[in-house]
Amino acid sequence: MSVFKKFISYYKPYKVLFWVDMACALLLSAIDLAFPQILDYLTENIFNRSADEIISVLKYVAVTLLAMYIIKFWCQYFITGWGHIMGARMESNMRQDLFDHYQKLSFSYYDKNNTGEMMSKIVNDLFDVTELAHHGPENIVIALIKIIGSFAILMFLNVYMTLILMAICAVMIFYCIYKNRQMKHLFMENRKKIAGVNASVQDSLAGIRVVKSFTGEAVEQDKFRVSNNKFLVTKENNYFCMGKYHATNGFFQGILYTSVLVVGGYFIAKGSLEATDLALYALYIGIFLKPVDMLIDFTELLQKGYSGFVRFKEVVDIVPDIQDSADSVDISSTEGEIVFDNVSFNYGDEEKVLENISFTIESGKTVALVGPSGGGKTTICSLIPRFYDVTNGSITLDGRNIKDITQKSLRQNIGIVQQDVYMFYGTIRDNIAYGKAGATDEEIIEAAKKANIHDFIVSLPDGYNTFVGERGTRLSGGQKQRISIARVFLKNPPVLILDEATSALDNESERYIQHSLEQLSEGRTTLVIAHRLSTIRNADKIYVIEDGRIKEEGSHTELLETNGLYAKYYNMQFEDR
Repeated sequence: MSVFKKFISYYKPYKVLFWVDMACALLLSAIDLAFPQILDYLTENIFNRSADEIISVLKYVAVTLLAMYIIKFWCQYFITGWGHIMGARMESNMRQDLFDHYQKLSFSYYDKNNTGEMMSKIVNDLFDVTELAHHGPENIVIALIKIIGSFAILMFLNVYMTLILMAICAVMIFYCIYKNRQMKHLFMENRKKIAGVNASVQDSLAGIRVVKSFTGEAVEQDKFRVSNNKFLVTKENNYFCMGKYHATNGFFQGILYTSVLVVGGYFIAKGSLEATDLALYALYIGIFLKPVDMLIDFTELLQKGYSGFVRFKEVVDIVPDIQDSADSVDISSTEGEIVFDNVSFNYGDEEKVLENISFTIESGKTVALVGPSGGGKTTICSLIPRFYDVTNGSITLDGRNIKDITQKSLRQNIGIVQQDVYMFYGTIRDNIAYGKAGATDEEIIEAAKKANIHDFIVSLPDGYNTFVGERGTRLSGGQKQRISIARVFLKNPPVLILDEATSALDNESERYIQHSLEQLSEGRTTLVIAHRLSTIRNADKIYVIEDGRIKEEGSHTELLETNGLYAKYYNMQFEDR
C-alpha cells in the first residue's frame, strides 16, 4: 500500500489531465459497446422493412455513427497524446525527485553504493513508469467497463453459455495471478542485472586510462561479459515466462470460442437459440476478450513499472543520516574559531578512525595536520563541513555546535581544495565560476591570477571558454589543481581547508601557489593537510596524527626540537632531497 500511495501522489499535479483522460476512456468504451447494439437493433427492426424506409433511416444512422466516431477520434487523440504526456511528466517528476534526493544523501551513502547502479535507478528503472502511469488507470477503466457491459449483454443473450465463459475466465484469472508472482520476481532481477551492467560500464570507462596503461582491456571485457551475460539470462527467463504466459492465455481464449461454438450449436439444434443470436454473441465475445487481452498485457506492464518504481522508492525513502535540526540557524559569516572536543568517529560498524581528538584552531590562525596515510587527517577535515557526523564528542564554530548550524550556511563559509581534484564537464570559466554563483568575468580572472593559472588560460585558443573534457582530461594534474584553487579564491570563505592542495604541482608552481595561499590565509582560519612538510613551516600549530590520535603538537621549530615523529618525517623528506 505504501508503494501504491506513493505512486498515486504523483498524479496530484495532473488531476485535470487524469480525469479528462478517464472520461475519454469511458466514452471510448461506451462507443465500442454501442455499435453491436445498434447493428442488432437495425437487423431486427429496420433491415426487414421496405427499401424506402431503410434508406430514410440510414441517413440518421450515418449521422449518428459519424458523430460517435468523431468523438472517438478526439478521445483517442487525447488519450494517446496528452495521456502519454501526463505519464512522461510524472516520470520526469520522479526522476527529478530521485536526483534531488541523491543530493541530500551524505558521503556515507556514496561510500557504499556504485555510481553506475545509481545512474541505472535514475535512468533505466523509470523508463516503464510513463506507460504504467498513463495506461494503468486508463486500461483498467476501459477493461472494466467493456467486461461488465459485454458480460451483462451476454447474460441477457444466453445465461448458460455466459456461465461457461465465466468459468473459463476464472481459470484464466487464477493462472494470471500465479504467473504474475513469477514475473514480479523476474522483472526485479532484470532491474538489478542491468544495474550491474551499468556499474561495469561506468567503472571501466571512468578508469579507461588505468585500463590501457595496464593493458587490462581483456580483463575489462571479461568482467563486462559476465555482467552482460547475467543480464541476458534474466531477459531470456523473462521472455520464456512471458511466452508461456501469453500462449496459455491464447489457448484459454481458443477453448472459450470452441465452447461457445459447440454449446451454441447444441442450443440451436435444440431450438432454444437463434443462429443470429449466436452470431451476435460471438461478436460480443470479441468485445469481451479485447479488454481481457488488454488486462493481460497490462499485467506485464504493471510488473515492469512496479519493479522500477519500487527501486526508485527504496532510494527516496532513505532518510539522510545528516540533516539540519529543527532549531538550526543560518550564519552569514563566522570568525572562524573551530574547537574539536573529545571527537571520535568511525564509519558504520568499522573500527574507530578517530579517537578522543581535541584541539582548537583559533580565529585567523593556520593549523596543519601531518602524519602517515590512513591516520585520519582527511576524516578530520570532512567532519568540519559535516560531510560526516561525529560519533562522539562535538565540533564547534565560534562556540556554536556545527550541528546547530544549517548545512548550507556552514559550507558556504568553508572553502575546500581537495587532494582528488574534480573538474565538471564544461569550460574553464564554468569550473572556476562554480566557486561563486553569478561571478563576473573580472572576478573569475582575478581568482585565476591569484591561483597562477591565468597566463596559461589566456594562452589557449579559446581562453576561458576552453572545454576541459570529461573530468578535466584535457588538463594536466597541476593545471586542474590550480583551477580548483581558483574556485576557492573566488569563493573567498572565512574558513579554508587545504587537503594537500599543492600535491600535484611542480616545484615552480608550488612556490607561486604557496605564496598565494599564504596571502589568502591571512586573517582566515586555515586547516592544512600537508605531505610536503616544507610547505607548513609557517603554520601557527602543527598536529601529528597517527592511528586516529594526536601524537604530537607544536610549531615547526618546537616539533623539530623534540626530535619525535614530526622530526622523523621531516628528516626523511630532507634526506630524500
